[in-house]
Amino acid sequence: MNLEGRIATNRDAPQLAAMNQQLIRDEGHRNSMSVAELEDRIRNWLVDEYQASIFMVDGSTAGYALYKQEQDWTYLRQFFILPELRRRGLGRAAMEWLIQNPWRNAFRIRLDVLVGNTDGVSFWRSLGFQDYCITMEMDASPNDDSDKL
Repeated sequence: MNLEGRIATNRDAPQLAAMNQQLIRDEGHRNSMSVAELEDRIRNWLVDEYQASIFMVDGSTAGYALYKQEQDWTYLRQFFILPELRRRGLGRAAMEWLIQNPWRNAFRIRLDVLVGNTDGVSFWRSLGFQDYCITMEMDASPNDDSDKL
């Protein structure tokens, strides 16, 4: 399979939003936004601070990446390969395409992975990513069992 990439535009927002909703489900994220809400969010991001790339195999969409350039690193916010195309080397090929094309001047790449997304953690580690920090949270709502403190 030969992977090709291209920079996404605002016209790609509906397709990006649909893939983003699948990504949210796949990684077990709590985000409950509808596809329409995700589309609005992506449109705003593409106008303001983020860029996206779409990956193609044999003329069909295989996935996407959403990222932004920071001063000292490139932040990869979303990365998705269609489930039926996973475990075929396309994720690795997509990362290589990003590094050789829109990220060719990047010094460092950062991303976040949900701790429960063990497949994602394994994938990123296989590419050479290493743990840098752990973000922790606590539900402090009034219905919480806060007497544990």
